Amino acid sequence: MKSGSVFFILVLCFGIISCSVSKNYSADKKYPREKLQEDYTLLRNILEKKHPSLYWYTSKDSMDYYFDEGYKNIADSMTELQFGWKILAPLTNKIHCGHTSFSMSKGWNRFIRNKRIPSFPLYLKIWKDTMVVTANANRKDSVIKKGMLITSINGMRNQDMIKKIFGFLVQDGYEENVNYIRLSTSFSYFHRNIFGIYKNYSVQYIDSLGREKKTLVPLFGVTEDTLKKIKVFPPVKQKHVTRKEKLENVRSLKTTNGISVMTINSFAGGSYLKGFFRRSFKSIKKDNIKNLVIDIRANGGGDISNYVSLAKYIRNTPFRVADTAVAISKSFAPYTRYIKSGFFNNIGLLFLTKKGTDGRYHFGYWERHTVQPKTKNHYPGDVYVLTNGLTFSASSLFCNAVKGQNNVTLVGENTGGGWHGNSGIMIPDITLPNTKLRVRLPMFRLVQYQHVPKTGTGVVPDFYVGPTVESSRKDIDRKMEFVKQLVKEKNKSNSK
Repeated sequence: MKSGSVFFILVLCFGIISCSVSKNYSADKKYPREKLQEDYTLLRNILEKKHPSLYWYTSKDSMDYYFDEGYKNIADSMTELQFGWKILAPLTNKIHCGHTSFSMSKGWNRFIRNKRIPSFPLYLKIWKDTMVVTANANRKDSVIKKGMLITSINGMRNQDMIKKIFGFLVQDGYEENVNYIRLSTSFSYFHRNIFGIYKNYSVQYIDSLGREKKTLVPLFGVTEDTLKKIKVFPPVKQKHVTRKEKLENVRSLKTTNGISVMTINSFAGGSYLKGFFRRSFKSIKKDNIKNLVIDIRANGGGDISNYVSLAKYIRNTPFRVADTAVAISKSFAPYTRYIKSGFFNNIGLLFLTKKGTDGRYHFGYWERHTVQPKTKNHYPGDVYVLTNGLTFSASSLFCNAVKGQNNVTLVGENTGGGWHGNSGIMIPDITLPNTKLRVRLPMFRLVQYQHVPKTGTGVVPDFYVGPTVESSRKDIDRKMEFVKQLVKEKNKSNSK
């Protein structure tokens, strides 16, 4: 049984209790076409006048066509969820900017909190046209087990399904690695929002003898009385997490068998990262560590100055952050009231940028400033940087800054962040006045220092090490194991 839309179960279930959850928010509220058109037209105007890279990978003629098509596809009335996924998601995909994505309203996020949403039950590791089961939420299922290959769902083959879903997701240029990881962590979320909800899913899989078979997999999270009573879970009492534990989740340094592993999951935050780098490289020097692994596979970016602080300890020669860092406008006016912290961002743009001869507004500091390598505790040993699709934004800039140096080796997969450059630095939300849906708006286009051709890829590793069926089945960290083998072979060679 397929729903007419994702709301078949969500609205019937949640609509019953929406009033009790919030007096001012209803998940099943439908907005008339004219209100949706107002939001859409406002968004188009802001993007056309303020987005620095709207036509970087898509021509103006093509973007005009996509804008017009989106406007035509607005139905007589749509819910917030329908408008977001049917109209805004396909539109933002066409921009090919990983920092320009839509998100649901704050009201929706409060409403959905602590609710179990019926969903496709299989957790999958996905790359290219491969789907490997990593877990099954229906624990009583005796057929679909961890490690099985899934070949189709509801009659749609893997490659066709992935291609379809990718049309709703955003990426820098044409680099889709980040979206394989998004699907691997949240497949059921994307599947229900794009394809709808089914009572049962027809799933084709490969059995232990290599034969393709088919089975019905029931929807997870639905009982016989689901439509009569939705279970709302009370807020879970959170275990107290110390500041030290919070920081360890962002950055850590561990040394085993002469290899130090520095994990940096974000470049966001204040000066605590700079202090961490200072203490870490002091400790590494004291312990005479010859091999350093920098793991930025979960690093979605953050503050440019933090990546620069790390690169100073690794890079041997002076460098700049950007060849160009430009905005096409010096303020958000006349749309300031729709932009998060718009007034204060306008002040920042006023003082940080200067109009150039090209008519654009340059963030001159990052274009002109030459970064000098550290002399104290600078690391001279072998560095291995682990990358994948989640290596994004500032972490991809870090990869470009150190790539090619003779003691630095990038291992893994293409970064999700663009190699040629990306749009960012200042990325506030646009809040649409009627639906309250939000769209991120980067203000600066940043082109990498040490110019790289605009081919639309992420930073390419020196050694490609991707997932395999076996590593997914056995939870093997192939990238880390590959580095250990490189170190082992080099130590063996040096001992001869």
